[in-house]
Amino acid sequence: MDSLATLKTLHILALAVLILGALGLSGWTVRARRQGDAQAAARLLQRPLVYIWLAMGLCLLSLPFTGWWLVHGLGLPLGQTWVLGSSILYTLGAFALWWLLVRLNRLRRTEPVALRPTLALAVFSGLCFLSIAGLTAVRPL
Repeated sequence: MDSLATLKTLHILALAVLILGALGLSGWTVRARRQGDAQAAARLLQRPLVYIWLAMGLCLLSLPFTGWWLVHGLGLPLGQTWVLGSSILYTLGAFALWWLLVRLNRLRRTEPVALRPTLALAVFSGLCFLSIAGLTAVRPL
């Protein structure tokens, strides 16, 4: 297999694990809240779920490196609009995800935290990464 194809596969896999992990965590939280568990959001950082967060973190860290390597390997200029837009969206989404983890950690330690801004951060970071996937999929050749 060509190294560029392998790199593209790893990049797509990292983005898929990131998005599927976020969807799985949000689905678990919604299901627990519907069953009447008021502390579901506080338990998002307990041990079994931390492994999902760690996998998402590794994927989040690998995306800029594999993305740059792909763009460089394809010979595309870094000044293209979709590359710059993806970089900005990545920065905003990663910051929102980091802020979300800080808020969830405060919630885990039973400090009072409003849930609406926490949900807004989760939705915003999810939309950023879905937008990056869309920009990458419809990039001009």
